[in-house]
Amino acid sequence: MRDSYREQMDEILDDLVEMSQLVAEAVRAATTSLLECDIHLAEQVIGKDDALDQRQHDIENRTFSLLARQAPVAGELRTLVATLRMVNELERMGDLAVHVAKIARMRYPDSAVPERLRPNFVRMGDVAEKMVVSAGHTLNDRNLELARELRERDEEMDDLRKSQFRVLLSEDWEYGVEAAVDVALLGRYYERIADHASSMARRVIYIVTGRYPEDENQPVS
Repeated sequence: MRDSYREQMDEILDDLVEMSQLVAEAVRAATTSLLECDIHLAEQVIGKDDALDQRQHDIENRTFSLLARQAPVAGELRTLVATLRMVNELERMGDLAVHVAKIARMRYPDSAVPERLRPNFVRMGDVAEKMVVSAGHTLNDRNLELARELRERDEEMDDLRKSQFRVLLSEDWEYGVEAAVDVALLGRYYERIADHASSMARRVIYIVTGRYPEDENQPVS
């Protein structure tokens, strides 16, 4: 009975890792649709969101079922509770990728990204995708070092966002209000993807150590 329970929990975690891979693909495709004005790719990202939502519901239901039918001990309970949090983080990252794709679709055949900010968004998209990939690897391997590095990478995304605002608020901004709104929204979407990936790393650290990273230097009471 207990072996079956452990197998079910491992299967849930495997599906969570697989979901992270699908989200990373969505982020990459959304970024490409944005930068290359690829409306077909944008439509694909938008169309696949329901499948991600269904994965979320399936993982949640199976996790709640294990919590209700079994008596998880400390480490198992941490894992199951963290799973419920992380599947929501992944679903939200998928939604944010869809938001990016929708802006790409809305501005087609033009680009929503002014040429002056194109390098910034190229980097933002790369950082966001790699953070989602790393979040999946962190969960799969229970790699504390990678989890801590991932949380630190969030700072690069914050710096990219700040540099965007410097351009947006400069006196020589020449692209108008509509473009400024697009840039502000897009920057926020990528920033939030990074935040969710960082939050996943935080939860992996909690699964492995029983403590959140901000508490690791505190004495155990």
